[in-house]
Amino acid sequence: MNNPFRLEGNRVVLRDWRDSDLAEFARLNADAEARRYFPTVLTREASDLEAGRARQRAIDDGFTFWPVEIPGVTEFAGFTGLLRTSFEAHFTPCVEIGWRFLPAFWGKGYASEAARLALAYGFESLNLDEIVALTTVSNQPSRKVMERIGMTRTEEDDFDHPRIEAGHPLRRHVLYRLKRDDWLRQQAPNGA
Repeated sequence: MNNPFRLEGNRVVLRDWRDSDLAEFARLNADAEARRYFPTVLTREASDLEAGRARQRAIDDGFTFWPVEIPGVTEFAGFTGLLRTSFEAHFTPCVEIGWRFLPAFWGKGYASEAARLALAYGFESLNLDEIVALTTVSNQPSRKVMERIGMTRTEEDDFDHPRIEAGHPLRRHVLYRLKRDDWLRQQAPNGA
């Protein structure tokens, strides 16, 4: 049997999926506030299917969107991780970083800490050359996290998400990038 996946930060843990995560994951996906930058909320069935795909990605790719645990606080605050983007665009194929948290855990730095763990794993363990992040233009909270973790955007990279219908207010997306060399520079003392 493979060793369980676990990345530990100062306050958060990224780990393998458990069956016990499904109910909280469904609660996250049914929360209109947590999904305000997505076209819809998800039913329990759709949420369970999404969790199943996340588990399969971990097997197939060696990475996925992992549950985020906050020891002593909650076993499931949301998720953070990496995945291969599954649609075609000018920047694909690529690996993207993403996160989503229950509103009770917003504004506490958990997303940034978890994202930094995922970036380190992507660049150090997976030897990725670049990791991207994407979201709808209006998602300022996620965009602030992207900037906080050292990602940068150029307007020329913005795009219309191919899985969101034309005319939908969430269709236009921004793309942030972080190259391995830039990340390594950021990790060096004094950014040298």
